[in-house]
Amino acid sequence: MLIAIPDLLDAGQLAAVRAQMDAGEWVDGNITSGHQSALAKKNMQLPEDSAAAKEAGRIVLSALGSNPLFIAAALPLKIFPPLFNSYGEGHSFGVHVDNAVRIQASTGFRVRSDLSITVFLEDPASYDGGELTVETHFGVQQVKLPAGHAVLYPSSSLHRVQPITRGRRVASFFWLQSMVRDDAARQMLFDLDGSIQRLAAELGHGNAEIIRLTGVYHNLLRRWADA
Repeated sequence: MLIAIPDLLDAGQLAAVRAQMDAGEWVDGNITSGHQSALAKKNMQLPEDSAAAKEAGRIVLSALGSNPLFIAAALPLKIFPPLFNSYGEGHSFGVHVDNAVRIQASTGFRVRSDLSITVFLEDPASYDGGELTVETHFGVQQVKLPAGHAVLYPSSSLHRVQPITRGRRVASFFWLQSMVRDDAARQMLFDLDGSIQRLAAELGHGNAEIIRLTGVYHNLLRRWADA
């Protein structure tokens, strides 16, 4: 499952996040890498405990919490605090799989990484390369979205960031633990929820079959949820 989330950040939120990032102090991106990732990764990052990262992360999390598409697709239980990276010319991130468990060094907070999120924060016309390339059951998919848009994809997938050949790619990236661990089950719930919403728009939420299908959705969620 690879799902684009358009306009996660509005113009004001995007400007506020970029102001924090542009004023921040950048360090080698391998400060948060596992052993495998460190071999493939070349970029810069805001330290996760910096004031800039915390404030920018607060804005991103606030936007996620009010985004119905994100909630429906991710069914989030725990979200790792957003991190922020920058890829300049010659930077890239080779093929890798995200660590199964992410631990915040300063607090010990941990999540099982079911889903990964990238929030694009730079105008895609201002840089060449930098596509997020994800290997899914549907084949290899490349993602390069407008600033403020996000993409959600399984943390278990092989993925990479293509080399930057011009300009600078800036993004937020982080992970979440879903209430539903299994990707296939989560996809079925997402598809079912989408069908219910579309039918309800035509038939009304009080329609008997809509009510019945809504019950099926919640009973499946009850069966599969960890929470």
